[in-house]
Amino acid sequence: MLKTENLGYAYPGSPPLRFPNIQCAKGEHWLVLGESGSGKTTLLHLLGGLLSPKEGHIVVGDTEMNQLSRGALDQFRGQHIGIIFQTAHFVQSLTVGDNLALAQSLAGMKVNRERIRELLGRLGLEHKLRSKPSQLSVGEKQRASIARAIINQPAVILADEPTSALDDSNCKQVIELLEEQAQAVEATLLVVTHDARLKDHFPHQISIA
Repeated sequence: MLKTENLGYAYPGSPPLRFPNIQCAKGEHWLVLGESGSGKTTLLHLLGGLLSPKEGHIVVGDTEMNQLSRGALDQFRGQHIGIIFQTAHFVQSLTVGDNLALAQSLAGMKVNRERIRELLGRLGLEHKLRSKPSQLSVGEKQRASIARAIINQPAVILADEPTSALDDSNCKQVIELLEEQAQAVEATLLVVTHDARLKDHFPHQISIA
């Protein structure tokens, strides 16, 4: 479950951003729509604990994230929140498999090589287990990002503009893949985008002006 109340943020020298209240049940899939500059990525970073709200509350499950110390928040995020950024960020010196193992380790969890191999296999990437990120195609990097986001079976998956640079065919494939993987771990999925093609795909939607 993901819930926000009276959430607000302000960058230095800029007008404050205020966001609508959100209440997403376990396993639901939501779309957050808004034009460029509306604060969509800021909202995603707030929900993911990468930014601290100036006001309001964010609750994941039974935990109010605002009340956690920085160290506790980092570990909580690693265990309960998966984030898929618009641009994939991997440790370039590590293999794909080791990047996923690092995600487990940083979350304070035991490295599970069997789960890493099984998950990459489900995403058609088992043959890239020992490849470096630079050896992956754009589509493979995207799937590897999804794998890293769900490796710890998070309660919430956040995706930032996952389809904005894709043609219609690949757009459909990526959204279906995200939904399939979210369903596999019973996670709440929140897709943040300005891509109007996704409007008819998600019954639950939030608009940011």
